[in-house]
Amino acid sequence: MRRRLIALGLASVLFAAVAAAFQWSTDDTKKTKPRDKNHRDVIGQVMLPDDTPAVGAVVKLKNLHSLEVHSFIIQTDGKYIFQNLNSHIDYELRADFKDLTSGGHKLLIYDTRLDPVINLKLEPAKKPAAPQQEEK
Repeated sequence: MRRRLIALGLASVLFAAVAAAFQWSTDDTKKTKPRDKNHRDVIGQVMLPDDTPAVGAVVKLKNLHSLEVHSFIIQTDGKYIFQNLNSHIDYELRADFKDLTSGGHKLLIYDTRLDPVINLKLEPAKKPAAPQQEEK
């Protein structure tokens, strides 16, 4: 009787171990759809010179092939996202807010990241120098 109980106990422990191992192995082998490498998303944050989020700033994304421009108005967290961008086209990102600008940041086809993060820091806009007049 005692041998039967020990054998039954060992069998149940062995069964539980095999069931747990099978469950863990099937979680790792689940097929997930691979990411499309022809499209990417660019995300980032726009910050003021004092490192606070630039609420109300406008981020412009310019397609350097077609010259098409998309814009995004920054909300309270300072973050932006542009989704489903063609990875075979160059883009330029720029943020503007009042008299501040971030300058142009390019996202080139050579950048192979699928989710590049481009944080933009606003700085006072550089005004072009006034042409000097020649004295006669």
